[in-house]
Amino acid sequence: MSDVYPGLGLLAEKFGIAREFWDWKGRHQVISAETMVEVLKAFDIDASSPEAADNALTRLEDDRWRRTLPACTVAEQGQGIHINVHVPAGTHVEVYVRLESGDTRPAWQSENNTPDRWVDGGHIGEATFWLGADLPTGYHRVVAHTATGTHDGALIITPSFVGFPERMRDNRIWGYGTQLYSVTSKRSWGIGDLGDLADLITWSGTRQFAGYVLINPLHAAEPAPPIEPSPYLPASRRFINPIYIHPESIPEYATLDKDSRKRIKALLKEAQAAAEDSGIVDRNAVWPLKLEALRIIHAAGMRPARHIAYQDFRSREGIGLRYFALWSALSVEHGQFWTDWPEEYQTPTSRAVSAFAEEHAAEVDFFEWAQWIAQTQVSGAQTVAEEVGMPVGIVTDLAVGVHRYGAETWMMPDVFAQGMSVGAPPDQYNQSGQDWGQPPWRPDKLEELAYEPFRAMVAAALRRVGGLRVDHIIGMFRLWWVPQGAGPTGGCYVRNNHEAMIGILALEAQRAQALVIGEDLGTVEPWVRDYLSRRGLLGTSVLWFESNHEGQPLDAQWWREYCMASVTTHDLPPTLGYLAGDHVRLRNDLGLLTEPLEDELAAAQREQADWLNKLVWEGLLEDHHRDHPEEVMLALHKFLLRTPSKVLLAGLTDAVGERRAQNQPGTINEYPNWRVPLGDENGKRLDLEDIFQAELPNRLAAVMNGFVRQPESRWG
Repeated sequence: MSDVYPGLGLLAEKFGIAREFWDWKGRHQVISAETMVEVLKAFDIDASSPEAADNALTRLEDDRWRRTLPACTVAEQGQGIHINVHVPAGTHVEVYVRLESGDTRPAWQSENNTPDRWVDGGHIGEATFWLGADLPTGYHRVVAHTATGTHDGALIITPSFVGFPERMRDNRIWGYGTQLYSVTSKRSWGIGDLGDLADLITWSGTRQFAGYVLINPLHAAEPAPPIEPSPYLPASRRFINPIYIHPESIPEYATLDKDSRKRIKALLKEAQAAAEDSGIVDRNAVWPLKLEALRIIHAAGMRPARHIAYQDFRSREGIGLRYFALWSALSVEHGQFWTDWPEEYQTPTSRAVSAFAEEHAAEVDFFEWAQWIAQTQVSGAQTVAEEVGMPVGIVTDLAVGVHRYGAETWMMPDVFAQGMSVGAPPDQYNQSGQDWGQPPWRPDKLEELAYEPFRAMVAAALRRVGGLRVDHIIGMFRLWWVPQGAGPTGGCYVRNNHEAMIGILALEAQRAQALVIGEDLGTVEPWVRDYLSRRGLLGTSVLWFESNHEGQPLDAQWWREYCMASVTTHDLPPTLGYLAGDHVRLRNDLGLLTEPLEDELAAAQREQADWLNKLVWEGLLEDHHRDHPEEVMLALHKFLLRTPSKVLLAGLTDAVGERRAQNQPGTINEYPNWRVPLGDENGKRLDLEDIFQAELPNRLAAVMNGFVRQPESRWG
């Protein structure tokens, strides 16, 4: 099979499956019929022959007419909204909108001359209703009273524009970006935690005058070793990884008996020693020790007012929290891959799971409590940001997807496309393409559920933080689906309903008064960046990737205002490593280059030479400092200040002179991805206390603030 027959083409269009794309070299690529058929299987559609495809199209159209109201309608505020209603032909229907507030708004019938359709032995008619153009933003319902009863569907009205949070007062801000787990202090358990985040915020807000701190995703991982090191491959994006809890900051720790405190102190020393011995961020060694400490604190109970707050948290989070805690407890008991559990435990609503919950009530309660503690410590760190005057504070990160066998695929397996992985086609920096091993959400199932899983995830990510970075925000427009076994080059793009997903993101950001930054790097359709800008969501600009049509460094005046501008990113080495060509040599050592090493190094040197010439020409770098990496790093950051970009980012790795990359795309264990502790130029581990006393951070802060020299205090 190689030709795309008409029915297959129509099905591909209906489900947003792209039949072609242009790759990173501008070459036109056509998707095979075989790939389209395989992807349609993930939508439960048989398109293996022209007859099967035609039958599927007929069934889908009949299903649309069987539904009285669309499952979900999404529109921007101020747009006029028409909605089609299906009822037995010739019967009466009354339609109105029930607002989120409980108020109602009438709907008005408008002309519709669509012929009736014969479905299930009877004629069904279609009527169109006008819902108006003045509906407030929010999650509403459309209600239809018909001869067959009362029906309703979701109506989501989203803000047309988000923009900057009020606290920014339309001013430019800058902040540090870091992988939190890599940033440790002398009191942490061998891995950076939320207590360390609060201290980092205190220093960067008061001494560096930063407006925010960008961190990696805090998403939940496995509840027991082995733990997936990548924060971008979580078990759940709605919940927090309790490994980031600082046990001694839990109020109940202060009231523990002497023996319990002594045991926790011993566990702390053991965790610190394990981290020191391993030389990496060793989650598998640290977490069991911290877990024991948390169990001791949990078992001690809490005072009545704290218990009331905890119960309120449980009520707010509802069944989602309950299922996540159950998944955690079951994983400890039966292993990490829920597909390997006894069959009776593979469905969260089964009687066996209910019985397990009763028998292991204390264990389930522990995992619910851990989520509450983690959320309160995030809130505490954001409170510190507010107290030191940061206009934004914490900017957390939202990963593209989840682990194939994690909590979310157990909790709602039907929402994920079976047999598919998310990835990326080949590009300049990943010339073999990428397969991230994450199952994509099915756009059709999200619509059926009125995007409730997506809404809950975004709302949780924005709770008590100042902003959100959305990794690979292009995935809300289209994702590269890779059929399992086909490899990254055998995939295709599948479109999501970006109006719905970006709209909901905008609505939740508006409610949280939060800054939203979309990581829009890589192969991007040009209109996407214009769309994000129109909706008031920021994009991302990385200096090394910003070039004009001739391939030369892009002049500062042409950079975007609505973007977060930085010199580097976590998928590249820090600036000093990049200047040394570490990224090229590392990819060569790992067998990831498709071109000879000498050619790639020469290309990297030409790229850097172009930027060095520009820096010297614009007076940002003295010519005799070309061979001084720290001076070049500072000059590159000076260039960012010449752009109109309202949000600037400096890597904490650059501030301390680190050269090692946190992640090498295209690898798993060939390189210690997401396990590199923050170090100095020689790779020696640094504690926060060391950073507070270092000189290079002050030099970088002076640059970002536009000073010649960084003052010790903004109150001087």
